[in-house]
Amino acid sequence: MNQKNWEKAVAFHGHECPGLAIGVRACEAAIEKMGIGKSDDEEIVCVSENDACGVDAVQALLSCTMGKGNLIYRGTGKMAFSFFERKSGKKLRVCLRPSEKKDKDRKKRQAFILDAPLDEVFTFSDPSFELPDKARLFNTVICQKCGEGVPEHKIHLQDGKFVCDDCYVSYTRGW
Repeated sequence: MNQKNWEKAVAFHGHECPGLAIGVRACEAAIEKMGIGKSDDEEIVCVSENDACGVDAVQALLSCTMGKGNLIYRGTGKMAFSFFERKSGKKLRVCLRPSEKKDKDRKKRQAFILDAPLDEVFTFSDPSFELPDKARLFNTVICQKCGEGVPEHKIHLQDGKFVCDDCYVSYTRGW
């Protein structure tokens, strides 16, 4: 484990924890196996399948952020991160291996994640999806119910009015 990476991630996140350790090591795996570094714009993309502590390490170490559009949340709940490099086409999915031991000691779990060989901590594969498109700018449409601005790709037509997700009443009839 790179101590400087750990310290940088801890400073960004605010405290040490096993979840942050997962993110730090996932980033280190991507750096090592793909030869990537910090992303000034959208050169590196991370699709995180969770919204847990490890995502902060991705922001701190690889400079992937939701605001730049190169950190994307795909909520499967799995402790997995898919990394893409736009220029080279390289890609890698890093997924935490399930723990055989149900060790409740967080310090021991964190130490294992930080110190074990990467292949003991994670499985590696190609992502099952393609590289997401670059971030786009959309025109703003005013919701005709609440009056708030909404990007045009998020607007619905209901009863002849343009309405946002919050004001839209879904019609599914149970399926």
